[in-house]
Amino acid sequence: MPNAFSYACRDCEGMEACPASVVAETEDEVWRLMELHAQIAHQEDPAQWDKETREYLATLIKPVTV
Repeated sequence: MPNAFSYACRDCEGMEACPASVVAETEDEVWRLMELHAQIAHQEDPAQWDKETREYLATLIKPVTV
């Protein structure tokens, strides 16, 4: 059973060169870290992400055992 979740920015289409990744205890925490990373590193406004973008990003969050 997973006890954490991960996201690697390089898995996102168009972000293959980005080395950032996060691991956190909950999916909610991963989302918060993803949004912060997008703001700081990519000058994106996560509030502007549409439903399809959020659905796509959700597929990139992976359960992990740490």
